[in-house]
Amino acid sequence: MSELIAPSIRLHRSFLAARQEWGADAHQDGVGLRPVDDVETPDGFSAWVSRLNQQSDATMPVDVGHVRSTRWWITEGETYLGAIELRHHLTPVMLEAIGHIGYSVRPSARGRGLATWALATILPEARTLGLDRVLLTCDDNNTASARTIEKNDGVLEDVRATTLGRKRRYWIQTTS
Repeated sequence: MSELIAPSIRLHRSFLAARQEWGADAHQDGVGLRPVDDVETPDGFSAWVSRLNQQSDATMPVDVGHVRSTRWWITEGETYLGAIELRHHLTPVMLEAIGHIGYSVRPSARGRGLATWALATILPEARTLGLDRVLLTCDDNNTASARTIEKNDGVLEDVRATTLGRKRRYWIQTTS
């Protein structure tokens, strides 16, 4: 059974296996990897997981250029399947091209509805943060992500050229 958990060092091996499926240099939405992060070594992975978990803690400072966010890992038992991130507010660039929520599912676990389920699961958390609606974006040619958003009642605002490429921009109401 799939579940959402806080990032955990116990999934180090499984995370690395998933990363290998994507390719070490591939961007994974919602994962929070930065070029300086060392996820290969146990100490580096532990430090990265600690940073991810601290980003949701209102008592901890947020790095310059970043916003407070909460991340969950999509798992089945001890297997890392993907990640989803909820940004608590948006910078101008995030408003243009990134949105409140980012997610990714490892290639071998795609097509099972995990992203749709994870997105539906965290929308109440957005409501708890006081967000009446959330912005989600995807590349214009990413039909799987567009379907995930639309299955969660995403309403397409527009498709536009952004600094990060051509993006589909959707809004989801978190309140009735």
